[in-house]
Amino acid sequence: MDTVWERLEVADTLIYVDMPVLQHYWWVTKRFLKGFLVPPENWPKNSPLLKGTLNSYYTVWLCNKKLTPKYREYVDKAKESKRVHHLQSLKHVKEFYRTVELERAK
Repeated sequence: MDTVWERLEVADTLIYVDMPVLQHYWWVTKRFLKGFLVPPENWPKNSPLLKGTLNSYYTVWLCNKKLTPKYREYVDKAKESKRVHHLQSLKHVKEFYRTVELERAK
């Protein structure tokens, strides 16, 4: 995180995946519910699911309150000088992947 703004400045293209906060809460909830049946993928062994889920809810809230507005502001300004892909839904992500595949096929 220490160098994120420096790296954004030197990039010529930005791909900003900016999902609605409710989507993030749903993913955390889904991971929690599925975790009763199967440990979440890449979840640290013997890590408490409830505590991790509560931490994730807090992290989503905190990022949405503190970081997301800064990133959105940066992306809006960057559109003037950089190629920017601001993906705000799963549909946008799928469309972006299709576009990249078509460009690579040329």
